[in-house]
Amino acid sequence: MTPVLQTFKLSKWYGNILGLSEVSLEVRPGVTGLLGPNGAGKSTLMKLLTGQLKPSLGRVRVSGQSVWNNPGLFRKIGYCPEHDSFYEDTTGRQFLWGLMRLHGFTAAESARRTEAALALVDLVEDKDRLIRGYSRGMRQRLKVAQALGHDPDILILDEPLSGLDPLGKRKIIGLIKNFRAGNKTVLVSSHVLPEVEALTRDIVLIHQGKILAAGDIHGIRDLIDAHPHVVALKCDRPRDLAARLVREPYVLKVQVGAEGLLTLETGNRDVFFGRLPSLIVELDLEVEEISSPDDNLQAVFDYLVGR
Repeated sequence: MTPVLQTFKLSKWYGNILGLSEVSLEVRPGVTGLLGPNGAGKSTLMKLLTGQLKPSLGRVRVSGQSVWNNPGLFRKIGYCPEHDSFYEDTTGRQFLWGLMRLHGFTAAESARRTEAALALVDLVEDKDRLIRGYSRGMRQRLKVAQALGHDPDILILDEPLSGLDPLGKRKIIGLIKNFRAGNKTVLVSSHVLPEVEALTRDIVLIHQGKILAAGDIHGIRDLIDAHPHVVALKCDRPRDLAARLVREPYVLKVQVGAEGLLTLETGNRDVFFGRLPSLIVELDLEVEEISSPDDNLQAVFDYLVGR
């Protein structure tokens, strides 16, 4: 698929502070997670992609066009900022309706789109309350609603799950996942690893203004050959299994813990999982659970930043 969002050696600095350094990136239709700690450069990248900041060096392309000083592109982009800035003495409905009018919709169409967006984020019952009386979670959902109201092809969401309760997070995660089916392009940032994992397998890892890795999380994980894979297995006779595994060349370390838990490190996960079923049958084991604790974003990120 043709990239929708592209950057070419993109850099941005604020005085002597470097916000982004020579970032070259391509984002295609679907959901892509932008992961990094606070201060990593996520918000700077998103503001450059939405034309709010001018690059110090490099180029930004959205749908093949330069985004800087190109208001025609803004109709195609929905943006949820990390920090809100509302007109506090308007209601949620008035705020959204005004934004839809600014997008060029008629009064009637703006009203229809406002109601639809409010329904998507479960704010219909609170639509006529003043925004100053909204909770943090309600304000967050209103930000998401204003990003969706004009039905953009591209969504750029900066920490959209921040401040939401578990039910609110699940609702927004479901909304974001649904955009994949509509062939939309979604770039969503977070510094919370499980949130990104719940949204997508396509990730971009950013740290100190630089891209560390991009692609499918499992593909990135498999490229880190020097970093052993940790596997945890719970069975009825872990010591018997451990005695066999220590003789296998692909097993680097085995440890037996309490309640039948065996933890091992392997330098070749594929070989290990290919061999494991025959070992289970051979030893007549009752296996309760198999998991890979470090097959996640935390392990990848910690390894890449040298923790």
